[in-house]
Amino acid sequence: MENTTQYDYVIVGGGTAGSVIASRLTEDPDITVALIEGGPSDVGRDDVLTLRRWMGLLGGELDYDYPTTEQPRGNSNIRHSRARVLGGCSSHNTLIAFKPLPSDWDEWAAAGAEGWDASSMDPYFHRLRNNIVPVDEADRNAIARDFVDSARTTLGVPRIEGFNKAAFQDGVGFFDLAYHPENNKRSSASVAYLHPFLDRPNLHIALETWAFRLELDGRRATGVRVRTADGEERLVRARREVVVCAGAVDTPRLLMHSGIGHRAELEKLGIPVVHDLPGVGENLLDHPESVIVWETHGPIPENSAMDSDAGLFVRRDPESPGPDLMFHFYQIPFTDNPERLGYERPEHGVSMTPNIPKPRSRGRLYLTSPDPEVKPALDFRYFTDAQDYDGRTLVDGIRIAREIAAREPLAGWLKREVCPGPEVTSDEDLSEYARRVAHTVYHPAGTCRMGAADDALAVVAPDLRIRGLDAVRIADASVFPTMTTVNPMIGVLMVGEKCADLLGATTGGHDR
Repeated sequence: MENTTQYDYVIVGGGTAGSVIASRLTEDPDITVALIEGGPSDVGRDDVLTLRRWMGLLGGELDYDYPTTEQPRGNSNIRHSRARVLGGCSSHNTLIAFKPLPSDWDEWAAAGAEGWDASSMDPYFHRLRNNIVPVDEADRNAIARDFVDSARTTLGVPRIEGFNKAAFQDGVGFFDLAYHPENNKRSSASVAYLHPFLDRPNLHIALETWAFRLELDGRRATGVRVRTADGEERLVRARREVVVCAGAVDTPRLLMHSGIGHRAELEKLGIPVVHDLPGVGENLLDHPESVIVWETHGPIPENSAMDSDAGLFVRRDPESPGPDLMFHFYQIPFTDNPERLGYERPEHGVSMTPNIPKPRSRGRLYLTSPDPEVKPALDFRYFTDAQDYDGRTLVDGIRIAREIAAREPLAGWLKREVCPGPEVTSDEDLSEYARRVAHTVYHPAGTCRMGAADDALAVVAPDLRIRGLDAVRIADASVFPTMTTVNPMIGVLMVGEKCADLLGATTGGHDR
């Protein structure tokens, strides 16, 4: 018996964008969709669905957990969490929910992503099914409130209530989150887009099913080769199109193992080249950040949505269209990386994490083996930009964090600076510390970037089709031409909504 099934659309990855597209396409009862997800369902799993339990998912059974290559100017111990569960990283992350700034979309359009400008993209935000709300009053921890007050008075930035109400250049406040405050449950992509529609007869969700190669007939994608939980290999055929939504790590990985990528690199590994596309795996982006930790005089109140509920945006350069420095405020002492340098975690403490909204360093993702089971190499090339803009941003961030910490009402909570410690004061020493303890907020993007026809390293066109191939598109963070200033999850959901529209335009549309 031939292990083959056939659907109109095959979507690889039941994550943030894949959930959206599967839900939207199956609104038309005449369209059949297979959603291929490498992990289990999130239905009924409190460890996944309870937002405040997010840290317990890192490095666990639901994490693909990708290491980073040696980083000469950064932290080589960073591990990139990628979720192996329905809903993808929206089932795994803190659900900080920022609509990308108008300047982010317009930057994409200027980079060749025609039709992705701010005015074209804004309607997709209003279509989102997720419950996006400011952190609830009951979840607003007293020390986080005092951080907001101290940052506002120290820097003269506005207090923002509802970061998605209008574009901003700076400001401080409690985040908007995609959650249900009454029970601290996620409003992830799977919760919002799949859970209400699991009984649709035209939606087939294949869980614990790993896609390892695209099936091509000449230049046309005809399906996906998958391996089920019990090791059986199957071919899932697509009558119309394959949509790859496996994320900024696994989408380029899947393409390269399918023979789509840089010819010389693939030939070196003995992978037969189907389509020479040199941009696959290039332009690896992230939002690196560092950390400064204080010990508090005692325990912090327990109430919180997810322990990092407030943040700050600063615009240092008046020429910048948006913020150029961001902070998360953690109501915990976040010392995982400093401990490697000999710092000790205080029993009670808080952290500020200066973050680079528009990093200038660019990395790459590449294969080290022709075996699809072997994880790809992630070389982010952290802090390697020519002018050291990224490194200098973190130094500025630590100095600003110290100013905020010295101002009441926050100052009254703080007993001492634990790391880097008040004796570390020179730019050189602060930079060395900031880079060595830098961590990620798990925002890899850009590895199959969207661009114009004359962009040699663009992998997809503005209609999300893979250049030079037919019946296959990509819709996930890998298509980002540049990094969004803000946390990218909402941007990925909007990519999913736009992709569903693009697919609808080619099939005669479907009623919303």
